[in-house]
Amino acid sequence: MNKNWSLSQDDFDALLDWLDSEREQAGMKYEQIRSSLIKIFTGRGCIDAEELADETINRVTRRIREIQSDFTGDPARYFYGVAKLVYLEYLRRKPPKTPPPPPDSARAELEYRCLEGCIQRLSEEDRDLLLREYGAKGRTQADRRKALAEELGISLNALRIRVYRIRLTLKECIEKCIQGSPL
Repeated sequence: MNKNWSLSQDDFDALLDWLDSEREQAGMKYEQIRSSLIKIFTGRGCIDAEELADETINRVTRRIREIQSDFTGDPARYFYGVAKLVYLEYLRRKPPKTPPPPPDSARAELEYRCLEGCIQRLSEEDRDLLLREYGAKGRTQADRRKALAEELGISLNALRIRVYRIRLTLKECIEKCIQGSPL
């Protein structure tokens, strides 16, 4: 395709004439087609859906004089065919997703040290409950919670609340530790 091509008023008028002989109907069809193209590109995860829709319309407009005499049927279908090709080109030129940056090992080490220190500050009963809640292997979490609640003689809801409060205390302790330590 000619990269230096730009849409002229004559080209746009020819496009509208191809869409419908009545100018107002042609304008409405144009807007419907453009809106549909944007939805198609957005649905396929394209970030620049409007630009791709405009590129599709421009490509059809460039060829309008060649195709209008031979084309039969709904013009929107021609646009959708061109949109499919534009989308395939988009996929080829789309830069690959960059992997997330590697974790900061110094920060991870600090968080781990803070976690260990804060777990040690918990009461022995709270520490044991937390470790039993999250450290047991083999059983599902629901089975583990049920057995733990029965062993402690409390309801499942009371167990959840107790574990939530311990975790909240632990989280606050870790945040204070991280804020107080230089990285």
